[in-house]
Amino acid sequence: MRIRLAFGDSGLLIDLPDECTTVVEPRYVAAAADQDAQVRTALRAPVTGRPLRELAGRGQRVAISVCDGTRPQPRRLMVPAVLDELEQAGVRPEDIVVLVATGTHRGNNPGELEAMFGTAVLDRVRVVNHDARDDASLTYVGRYGDAVPVWLNRAWVEADLRVTTGFVEPHFFAGFSGGPKMVAPGLAGLDTVLTLHDAKRIAHPRATWGVLDGNPIHEDVRAIATATGVDFAFDVVLNRDQDIVRAFAGDLSGMHAAACAAAREVAMRPVPAPFDVVVTTNSGYPLDQNLYQCVKGMSAAAQIVKPGGLIVCAAECRDGLPDHGSYRDILTAGRSPAEILERILHQDHTIPDQWQAQIQAKIQAHARIAVHTSGLSDAELRGAHLEPAPDLAATVLEELRASGPAATVCVLPEGPQTIPYLSVAGEMP
Repeated sequence: MRIRLAFGDSGLLIDLPDECTTVVEPRYVAAAADQDAQVRTALRAPVTGRPLRELAGRGQRVAISVCDGTRPQPRRLMVPAVLDELEQAGVRPEDIVVLVATGTHRGNNPGELEAMFGTAVLDRVRVVNHDARDDASLTYVGRYGDAVPVWLNRAWVEADLRVTTGFVEPHFFAGFSGGPKMVAPGLAGLDTVLTLHDAKRIAHPRATWGVLDGNPIHEDVRAIATATGVDFAFDVVLNRDQDIVRAFAGDLSGMHAAACAAAREVAMRPVPAPFDVVVTTNSGYPLDQNLYQCVKGMSAAAQIVKPGGLIVCAAECRDGLPDHGSYRDILTAGRSPAEILERILHQDHTIPDQWQAQIQAKIQAHARIAVHTSGLSDAELRGAHLEPAPDLAATVLEELRASGPAATVCVLPEGPQTIPYLSVAGEMP
């Protein structure tokens, strides 16, 4: 069986034995016949609430939140459509700011911004990277949810009209992406992000893929967005080709609920039993640009691997671990995943990026992880407590032989675009 894995821009082919291999992919849904028309129709005929054009008006200051460069949001379709609606309502371009919702990620450089938006958008309105560590750009708005201290981007808070844009897919601890996440953590200050990602919340059993009700992270994120105000929300659901399948807009709560239901049907797939080996990816570029992001693909695989089994993650990692942030420092400070997890669970403060190391270490308490990559050396992988897999197929075949004649392997070619779950009856989480 020859299988194409999402890997960087070009993909990767792997040959595995037919008799023991299961491939689990997102349910394929064709792209909308006219994706541009799809997004523009959503803005004018929202799921709930008034159309964007009716909310906007001359003299208003408008802030628009968008995903950063690690996410495949179709900004080149979504942002111009929003700008056109605002212009039709009389809003001047100079009164609009597009805020790149970086959370604690690094800001996108000029070349990345041009690739994300195109020169027409960059020439039309101001585009600004949110900086969670720049106190001068933040303002305190109160405590919401489970006593979360909330600092938000000042330009967002002071806008007369606030618009979130994003895309919805299952998320490994927030349940689903998009919607309220485009406010916090997307446009939040560092202390707010650290609280939302503290060890207690991350360790909660309902802080996982596809779960919203009872998920402490989603409930806090939703409380923040609701209390501080989103005037209009706009999300899309993508297929495995990163094309728009459906677009949703309107009031935040109703819009996000509808988009999550659509994403759940596309991305979540039942399997009857766990596997000895699970091969996963991180959906290719841009999501597999660093190892930090690739914990998502590992987490998807962890849902269906046997205890003591092997997860093999194929990810390009052109941006390394990366060099920015605390992920590398946290991993290298512990002698083992168990030690790392113990430190995180018992320290009295939250360190930036510890949540990714916490989830990785928790997975490694259940299964081993090997990584096939062109962006990291074997020494860097071992330093992150991961096994190198320079020959991906050979690594899988060797593990199958060691596991016995009945051993099985599952392949997730699109990584976290497919979230498998164990269910004899097929019930979703």
